[in-house]
Amino acid sequence: MLPREPGFRGQGGGWSRREPGVVHLFTFWESRSSYDSFMVDAHDRIAAGQRDSYRDPVVRLFEYRFDVKMGFEPRFTDADLLRVAHCTVHEDRAEHFALMQERVWNPAMAGSPGMLRGVFAEAADDHAFLVLSMWNSSAERAKYRADRVERLGVRAQTGDDIASLTGDVIDVEPSWTV
Repeated sequence: MLPREPGFRGQGGGWSRREPGVVHLFTFWESRSSYDSFMVDAHDRIAAGQRDSYRDPVVRLFEYRFDVKMGFEPRFTDADLLRVAHCTVHEDRAEHFALMQERVWNPAMAGSPGMLRGVFAEAADDHAFLVLSMWNSSAERAKYRADRVERLGVRAQTGDDIASLTGDVIDVEPSWTV
């Protein structure tokens, strides 16, 4: 059903490693108008068939800002692991945060073996950002984390930018890929 919806680009996700029973699902649309049209027309019909499979959904909308490596595609078939970071930044630091993502964090992740692709997106209303990276294995992501995260955080002045940060590592569930 979903692949036939106008503007639908892809979907994937999996189970949280941090919180048992929690699912993260990422859906990509060509535009906000495509998403809004889906919500008006087809969403309720599709959701009705799945209503017993979830409870307490939380939906957040983010607008694409840029790739976290060249050529982002919402394709999950080659990824075994996802890393998501949801950052709320201080209002006066939002542009600095985005600039440091582009100039410091992105090159470091893009140069890491095993990092497939990612996306950096912004919520329209509350200085919140989402960084989603796709990895081919847990071992490759662990190498990146161990080698660089603390050093890069200092260089990017992340502590000055971020008001709150939540994140998770997600084991991709292949059957949820659309």
